[in-house]
Amino acid sequence: MRIGIFLVGALFPGQTSGEVLRNTVETVVAAERAGFDDAWLAEHHFMSYGVIPSAVTLAGVALGRTSRIRVGTAVSVLSTRHPVALAEEAAILHHASGGRFELGVGRGGPWVDLEVFGTGLPRFERGFAESLDLLCAALTRESVSADGEFFRFREVPVTPSPPGLRPVVACTSAQTADLAAARGLPMLLGLHVGDEEKAAMLARHSAAGEKAATLTLHSAAEGVSPSTATGVPADHIGAAVGFVADTTDEAVAELKRAMPRWLRPGLAGYVPVDGRPRPARDVDAYVDLLCRIHPVGSPEHCVGVLRETIRRTGLTRLILLVEGAGDHRRTLENVARLGREVLPLMRT
Repeated sequence: MRIGIFLVGALFPGQTSGEVLRNTVETVVAAERAGFDDAWLAEHHFMSYGVIPSAVTLAGVALGRTSRIRVGTAVSVLSTRHPVALAEEAAILHHASGGRFELGVGRGGPWVDLEVFGTGLPRFERGFAESLDLLCAALTRESVSADGEFFRFREVPVTPSPPGLRPVVACTSAQTADLAAARGLPMLLGLHVGDEEKAAMLARHSAAGEKAATLTLHSAAEGVSPSTATGVPADHIGAAVGFVADTTDEAVAELKRAMPRWLRPGLAGYVPVDGRPRPARDVDAYVDLLCRIHPVGSPEHCVGVLRETIRRTGLTRLILLVEGAGDHRRTLENVARLGREVLPLMRT
């Protein structure tokens, strides 16, 4: 069982982005001290929902400030990045940290980022599989080349030497889950779904992975070049809000007061690149949902919710969003109490 923290770099009213970035790194240091296994950093652009535009860069800072904890990206947005450049950066952090870096990637959304970075809507709509395959090649092979729709270049050596990483793939749709399964890659399942939805996605991934592995075996037996499926059991990760207080009522009340102040302006930062209607969300109802389905409450309540999630889903890795109170002092207290009052019981 591995339990980590999840940090989005949330900008609450009255804070500056520089302050948030410094606090984020300090929280990773606190998580190492509290006994967490890993820390994952989100990436967002042009919004107050999260002020970490390069999760890889901040991961490097956090790795330099720590000695044991693993640090990952949850996630680096592949639709706005060149896969080989991202693989090179991952290799630097892997080698320089002694293997403590983990890479998570996602498709992202149809946001204005695509316009700003020049990758365009087609990369988002139909280029994710090509980008993911090229990324995996650059993470595992001594040289790479490309002859696809979005990437074409001659064979080049990979330097630094490829780290052999298997990226975690953020999956919010059945299509992406099938793609991850076909490549033998683990999934990152987000905050917005509960145990039942997570279990369904895990079951789909398992079934799709078995099908892909069978096709690979048949192709190899018939002398056909096999697919990229590996059949390796995937080390999936589930994200949840994690917040502890003396009583469950106190924890829920604190998050219901604080989180809407972040989410209302933050979620408004998602601007579609093509003028399509922006998805609307009832922020108060969303916070209520998060408090009901995730470990938010007394230490005993948090342990019970986490154990139930493990029982219902079979997940062996969980990451907890710990900054929901919007106050850095409270975030550090939350990390310390989770480490002192919840993690030991989960280890048993």
